[in-house]
Amino acid sequence: MSRPGRDRQRQTIPGWVTEGTAITDPLEGRNGIVQWIGEWEDPQTRAVMANAVFVRPPGGGREWVVKGPSSLERA
Repeated sequence: MSRPGRDRQRQTIPGWVTEGTAITDPLEGRNGIVQWIGEWEDPQTRAVMANAVFVRPPGGGREWVVKGPSSLERA
């Protein structure tokens, strides 16, 4: 839940992107599997993203948060 006074960003996510979907993140130049979509507060900027997309590399590894979900491509 967002706290008062925090920036709140709602990102547009393509309708085909769901948890478990294989994607290509062209902004990062990486492929991965969507792990979770939901509200997330960036610990550095304190901005709250209503539709943050967390992705993990195939086979495991370090997750990342997609910066531009509307740019995602099918893998």
